[in-house]
Amino acid sequence: MALNTFSPFDALTRILTCVKPLAGTNSGIRPGTKLVLAYSGGVDSEVLAHGLSRYAKQHPEFNYLLVHVHHGLSANAASWQAHCEGRAREYGLPISVKQVTVASGSRISLEAAAREARYDALRTELAPGDILITAHHQDDQLETLMLALKRGLGPKGLAAMGEVQSFTPDNLLLRPLLTTSRAQIETFAKAVGLSHIEDESNQDSRFDRNFLRNEVLPIITARWPAFAATASRSAQLCAEQQALIDEQVSLRLPAMLASVPYSQAAVLDLKALAEQPGRWRPHLLRGFIEHRGFALPSAAQLGDILAQLEAKADAQVAIRIKSMLLRRFQHRLYLEPVEVEARQARSLDELGTQPESLDATPLCWSLDSQSKLVANWSMTGPRLHLGEADEVRLCFGAPGGLRCHPHGRDKGRELKKLWQEFAVPTWERKRVPLIFSGEQLVAAVGLWVDKRYLAPDGEGGWQFSLA
Repeated sequence: MALNTFSPFDALTRILTCVKPLAGTNSGIRPGTKLVLAYSGGVDSEVLAHGLSRYAKQHPEFNYLLVHVHHGLSANAASWQAHCEGRAREYGLPISVKQVTVASGSRISLEAAAREARYDALRTELAPGDILITAHHQDDQLETLMLALKRGLGPKGLAAMGEVQSFTPDNLLLRPLLTTSRAQIETFAKAVGLSHIEDESNQDSRFDRNFLRNEVLPIITARWPAFAATASRSAQLCAEQQALIDEQVSLRLPAMLASVPYSQAAVLDLKALAEQPGRWRPHLLRGFIEHRGFALPSAAQLGDILAQLEAKADAQVAIRIKSMLLRRFQHRLYLEPVEVEARQARSLDELGTQPESLDATPLCWSLDSQSKLVANWSMTGPRLHLGEADEVRLCFGAPGGLRCHPHGRDKGRELKKLWQEFAVPTWERKRVPLIFSGEQLVAAVGLWVDKRYLAPDGEGGWQFSLA
């Protein structure tokens, strides 16, 4: 793209046209979709806001929003906010200013903390289907690639940034300037007379990205002017290789996932993992971690996890990496947050009343921010029969000596024995929803109904599930 032909409007039009097949509809992006621009007021986002204002005039079927994040890290932050609000009025675009608090500490990267706070703020402005747009450009891509090399990352890290990526499961992230150089952007801004802010922290070479930008890359690009463009091609090749790896992982991984009846979270079958070629195991483990929604560990950490998982079967394995805890139990790998939400006992008095029909709305109770307990009235399968006078409670955790008689068993056993027989890991036992009638344990959700409380043939009863 030549310097004198660059247009942010054209860049936006091109990339938004490319989104058509990703939107799952022949008509492209649905009318009413909100296009959200991360707007710092720097020259990059200023140029993109200028292009978005022109695009909005030609496409009134969409909604638009500029989001300015006020980090409070600079004495000039208030004047930057005022600049962005003033420019938004000139562009005729609505703006939302998000004030955030950036985490700090001796072992916290200020760059990473500010970026995370910024993305958290942007997420709050996105409804499902909305699209986030950022002003990352070709020089940013080169910096990202160099930082990935410094960290020893593989194809996934070296792929750096993509023009079209997933930001959340429900939102795309577009980078329309990713093939545009900083020089092109600055030339355009000067040609049309755009004012923009200058963040003084960009000159602080104590930060890795600024060190590359200010000290290293000027020397490299003076010697090889096309270095940023050729490095972007390398990143694209890495992205294509990673896409092939991801495709293979998506084909192999599902057969290795197992479900546990008392939880919605899948677990990884370690016997199935061990049957895979050694070179594929790290990719499959990484795919499982991504599937569960946790941040990926480094290559060294991944190797350490695999080494510990291959230890003898009776060895206890519990590995903590940042906010993730990995545990092995009976040849299965369980992942969970380090800090698990507590679940509170409660009354389930609603279960004492029989619905008028099978089509009645299911009963539902929140267990935590991620899961709910659902009770449906059914005429088939193991189902709980309760008298109207019974006091019904939902509990978590019970004495191991408590006896219960699971349906399908000839005799009852102590709860501690049943946990073992049903292969429930020790750390999970206090999170399994237990249904009590008075002092009697009558059901463990997903595992059993007490035989003495089964609904007789021809009669309805309650069936429980997690959602």
